[in-house]
Amino acid sequence: MSGFHQRLLTLSPRRQQAFMAALVERLLPNYALYADTAGHGDPHALRVILDLVWEQLAVKGARIDFERQAEKLAGLEPPGDDDSFGARRALEAVVALSALLDTLRGEAPEAVLEVSRASKGGVRAFIELTEGEEDGRRLAALVREHPLMADEEGFQDAVLEAVEGRLDGDDLKALRRLGRNEGISNLGLSAGE
Repeated sequence: MSGFHQRLLTLSPRRQQAFMAALVERLLPNYALYADTAGHGDPHALRVILDLVWEQLAVKGARIDFERQAEKLAGLEPPGDDDSFGARRALEAVVALSALLDTLRGEAPEAVLEVSRASKGGVRAFIELTEGEEDGRRLAALVREHPLMADEEGFQDAVLEAVEGRLDGDDLKALRRLGRNEGISNLGLSAGE
């Protein structure tokens, strides 16, 4: 296991949740783009659920029914028969948020790794789609060296460093801004909200 993954697993649950929330922030524009183009989904409902997560992180003793939020989230998935690239990226956002909700309900110790890998996996899929390289070895090198992957890894490193430090109200706001990335997703796309 990489040193990065080891560091994620040694974080307290709250710090892991803050890490995941920042990554989900960066996945939301992909969901919004899919909803805009496909006419499926509700980006606002996804945003409301993520806002509740941030509230839980910021307000000691906040009482939020995450079972109920998980039920709402299940209804926001793209249709199962839509295997488009956009639907898969939208599903990543829903799955990542779902993993985060699982931790808030006291389950899923590996969720933080799942969310980290899902975000990187989406970037990898986007590079594979846009570069159209058939040779597996050349494609793997291309993915490793691609600016979007470098950006994703740099982003996850920055988020991890942030959550390893202080996490009071202002720190959480800064982390959320970092995650929002000015509305640009991990794929370098924005959904002009």
